[in-house]
Amino acid sequence: MLAGKLLELSSLRYTPAGIPALNFRIAHASEQIEAGTQRSVECEMPALALGQTALLLAGAKPGDGLRLTGFIAAKSLKSRTPVLHVNEIEFLEGMNHGI
Repeated sequence: MLAGKLLELSSLRYTPAGIPALNFRIAHASEQIEAGTQRSVECEMPALALGQTALLLAGAKPGDGLRLTGFIAAKSLKSRTPVLHVNEIEFLEGMNHGI
């Protein structure tokens, strides 16, 4: 699970099998405990939504708060860059959800 704010949203596209697909980036910021010390954590993560999740996300705009559930996989066989594949999405209200 990863929560944060939507940074970028590509145009909705369709796979060769006709499945809706949407690439996007999320910015995460939180306070975590590491080795008994509080630490500020920030990162950006590329993500991919397919099917109904992609259609739901297509209406979002940069700055929207999101809580995502899914798994991390390599972008492709040639690029080992991690990408979050989103299975579930929750839109968060308010301004206290990440960056």
